[in-house]
Amino acid sequence: MGAGAGFDAVLLAGGRARRFGADKPAAPAGGRTLIEWTAAAVPDASRLIVVGPRRDVLPGAVVVREDPPGAGPVPALRAGLAEVRAPRLALLAADLPFLRPRHIAVLLEAVGERAGAVLVDGQGREQWLAGCWHTGALRTALAGYAGASLHALLEPLRPATVALPPGTRPAWFDCDTPEQLAAADRLL
Repeated sequence: MGAGAGFDAVLLAGGRARRFGADKPAAPAGGRTLIEWTAAAVPDASRLIVVGPRRDVLPGAVVVREDPPGAGPVPALRAGLAEVRAPRLALLAADLPFLRPRHIAVLLEAVGERAGAVLVDGQGREQWLAGCWHTGALRTALAGYAGASLHALLEPLRPATVALPPGTRPAWFDCDTPEQLAAADRLL
């Protein structure tokens, strides 16, 4: 990871993957696992923090678990945020095979003085696990939050929204089902 880049990356990789039926971040697509694709989008991160079970594909990553394991994105964010040292962070799902460093750069630029910035999908919906944030803003929001919804935690922070030009490989595309994984594999 790049020293002094000014941001850490937190990859949420511990979900139950009910619709997927297997260890989704470890699923292969285009010659890499999904988590490897996502990690490749943040090569300039000062620290790569993976929240989920230990996998041997990302040497040098800090690996932590949410409590209890599989409890959802809010406990996972809490666990990952405890390891963040940089003033900003990329908060990412571990199943984003089309996310690239240029998308992260656009998000970091869009944050500016706002709490954060998130990608929006083709229908304009915020993708809460494809964004960049000021670390302090997330810590403050989590300090007073007892809910379980990531949307309810992050939406009141009013992040900038980033719509990327349409294309066949949308950066926000995640692989929630085996069919989505097969579609991504065909495009990679």
